[in-house]
Amino acid sequence: MRIGILTLPLHTNYGGILQAYALQTVLEKMGHEVVVFDTPQHLRLPIWKMPLAYLKRSICKYILKQDVKIFYEQRHNKIYPILSQNIQMFIRQYIHRYEIRSFKDIKKSDFDCIIVGSDQVWRPKYFEQLFRTKISNAFLEFTSGWNIKRIVYAASFGTDKWEYSKKMTRLCSQLIRKFNGVSLREDVGVDLCRKYLKIEAENLLDPTLLLCKEDYIQLAKMGNNIMRSKEYLATYILDDSDKKQRIVKQVLQLRNFSQNILMPQNKFTDKYVIYPSIELWLQGFINASFVVTDSFHGTVFSIMFNKPFISIANDERGISRFTSLLKKFNLEDRLIHCNEEVNLDLINKPINFNSINASIIDEVNDAKRFLKLHLV
Repeated sequence: MRIGILTLPLHTNYGGILQAYALQTVLEKMGHEVVVFDTPQHLRLPIWKMPLAYLKRSICKYILKQDVKIFYEQRHNKIYPILSQNIQMFIRQYIHRYEIRSFKDIKKSDFDCIIVGSDQVWRPKYFEQLFRTKISNAFLEFTSGWNIKRIVYAASFGTDKWEYSKKMTRLCSQLIRKFNGVSLREDVGVDLCRKYLKIEAENLLDPTLLLCKEDYIQLAKMGNNIMRSKEYLATYILDDSDKKQRIVKQVLQLRNFSQNILMPQNKFTDKYVIYPSIELWLQGFINASFVVTDSFHGTVFSIMFNKPFISIANDERGISRFTSLLKKFNLEDRLIHCNEEVNLDLINKPINFNSINASIIDEVNDAKRFLKLHLV
């Protein structure tokens, strides 16, 4: 079967790239021909939008004193290829991209099925910004009249709050009824579907967990080896802050770790750091003694590689993603908030990874059953 995966654009999101790779790989192992829809990284601002856009940015920068780049697109197009060069190598080698500038570029004759998911593909502020289109296309409005299978695999709203307008809720509730199977990544997503879209959905694992850790270890070996003999704390912080750094410092002091920073804090300034490759990023988790992260997928890979960890609640990106995942494996105590203190008891508290690994196997079987059932 010819399958297209609709998820958020790949860009420099480690977790987003690996969940797309994982779902693509699982489907290919099932015998399907798979591509992942993606958008060009080169940004273009339409000429007719430039005057107003530059005026608004100038007001924000010079009057409101906000950290805004007036000529953001030009700056991005100059720096982004440099920052992302290692990550783009992985995408070119392992992801079968189907590049689109709009959903009109997708030809119905090329696909027997489109799978929506995973990641926060159903969060309007992400989908609409990255694809520059309305959220209803995440429900495959652009395939109206097509005779194809439509499946949602582990999609995420990213939050426990409903962020759709009444008009869009009505439209998406109609579109979702055309799907052959619907599954959500979070249990709160299942509740939101039931309450607002009036449909029952399954709760299934993020695609990254459908592969086993040996698959990722093999991937990591393809990169330059940075095996470390000394114990270290791996930190993967997406939204850095003084409060989060305070937590990192507490862990470093309590256990006398060295630190391996897995996420450069680039702000599109004149000084920037090239992002590590996917392979080296994976090695950072594989070789870690402990992990501190504010990332959903940072948490996933800590669990995958059986690493003791602390997840810092990331309010802006959605806490429900963490709570749903951690509750599934009885790890709720590993989630802390920025204003909390870290103590040695939490750091030293053992995690029953034998039980968690067994649970993951059961969850993976459920996920593969779902896919096989709806891809017949």
